[in-house]
Amino acid sequence: MPYTPVIPKGSAPPLAPYSPGTKAGNAVYVSGTLALDAAGNLIGKGDVKAQTRHVLETIKSVLEAAGGSMKDIVFNHIFLSDMGGYAAMNEVYREYFPETPPARYCIRADLVKPEFLVEIASIAHLDR
Repeated sequence: MPYTPVIPKGSAPPLAPYSPGTKAGNAVYVSGTLALDAAGNLIGKGDVKAQTRHVLETIKSVLEAAGGSMKDIVFNHIFLSDMGGYAAMNEVYREYFPETPPARYCIRADLVKPEFLVEIASIAHLDR
């Protein structure tokens, strides 16, 4: 099945060869998203909550560019550089998924750069 890249206005420059999202049929796949602004600068240095909020807002912009919303997310892949930030990440995450949250997993992983504290990738289905 062919897919279409999804690149919302104001996207951060990619750190590698990838698109912020792709749409294939009614599915949208959002790449691992970091807390970067449109110029590629880190948002929320040392602040898990600020980084989580920025990451989720970026995911929201990808989904909206594809014709969807956060309610269309069915699965999130969450990576934390330190599980000590788990509660802080969940506090912000809960604001975006207050009812019937999607399936997910959360693991500790070394991220691309040490200043990144959280990375989230998402899968959404627009026909829900």
